[in-house]
Amino acid sequence: MHNIKSDFPIFEHLPNLVYLDSTATALKPRVVIEKLTEYYTQYSANIYRGLYRISEKATQEFEAVREHTARFINAKPNEVIFTRNTTEAINLIAYSLGRSIIQEGDEIVTTIMEHHANFVPWQQLAFENGVDLKVVDIDDEGNLQSLDTVITKRTKLLALTAISNVLGTINPIKDIVKKARTLNPEIIIILDAAQAVPHMKLDVIALDCDFIAFSSHKMCGPTGVGVLWGKQELLQQMPPFLFGGEMISEVSLEKTTFQNPPQRFEAGTPAIGEVIAFGAALSYLESIGMDTIRAHERQLTRYALERLDQQFGDDIRVFGPQNEEDRAGIVAFRFRTVHPHDVAQILDQSQVAVRAGHHCAMPLHKRLQVPATTRASFYVYTTEEDIEKFIKALQNVKEVLCTRK
Repeated sequence: MHNIKSDFPIFEHLPNLVYLDSTATALKPRVVIEKLTEYYTQYSANIYRGLYRISEKATQEFEAVREHTARFINAKPNEVIFTRNTTEAINLIAYSLGRSIIQEGDEIVTTIMEHHANFVPWQQLAFENGVDLKVVDIDDEGNLQSLDTVITKRTKLLALTAISNVLGTINPIKDIVKKARTLNPEIIIILDAAQAVPHMKLDVIALDCDFIAFSSHKMCGPTGVGVLWGKQELLQQMPPFLFGGEMISEVSLEKTTFQNPPQRFEAGTPAIGEVIAFGAALSYLESIGMDTIRAHERQLTRYALERLDQQFGDDIRVFGPQNEEDRAGIVAFRFRTVHPHDVAQILDQSQVAVRAGHHCAMPLHKRLQVPATTRASFYVYTTEEDIEKFIKALQNVKEVLCTRK
């Protein structure tokens, strides 16, 4: 790859920044920023409604991104719904579909490694409807345990993540889906792909899930844009999530009829410029190549795991699979005697940005028997030099804090 960092203006302003928090949000390349500016400076108008040139231009650009997103995940454009983020996309399913199909006696299954966005909505739905929420556990390596004793004929929904945002575990989604449908052919499967779509090829047809959710801002795109993909036959059955403009077909004093998906689920004015700029992010990732991105992160993960072991050994506990083939570019760890928040603050003094806390995965951290972890995560602009600066800064943490304990 070329000097990727030159594509990202933030490094012009902060040339010494080592950004290792891409799991939370990715940095934005110049082409994305320029595309957002282009909308606001050249055709800043609302979509669909205006019978004038710049409104038609905005509408064309917006809908072109829907088509582009569909191609990116091998879907149909009318199956692609724009939301604010992954969280809203999952809540859309929970409110629109979940509350209409979950009945007494049903079960909802999720996993212990879920982000709160794919755990709390299903927990609340189970509470409200008086049904059982069952949770798939992990083994000591951070891999999901068998579904055989968890999924039954009563299981209506299975919600799981493609990649753990803490452990980095890459779940074998094809195998899990096949197994789940064998155990219960009627099950509906929801996939949180927020950590997967930015980092590797994802084909919705091949995976055979019913719904998949992900976010623009983790893919070098703007914040405020999420994507929900769903099978057309399910989307067609679902009532609207929000009511208002653009999602209606006809309104009278007596009743309202609604548009077909995806417009049925896109009430009100969306983040127009941000969606359009998301299209530039998709093009940027495609220009690098998703296989290239995955190979780059795998190499960095292997390098980081080796350097952590060489430099710190038993002083640091690394969570998740030890083989870089089984994990994404995410390394969560914990010093034996130093709180993760202290680690993050000292790393910041060396301009190394990492995340510390429970990473919106409190049930997982309780399962790991730790209150928090420090997490370093990598993306296209991360280099081995960044990893070395990270290791050097961690050595400073050890010298400053571990020797005092």
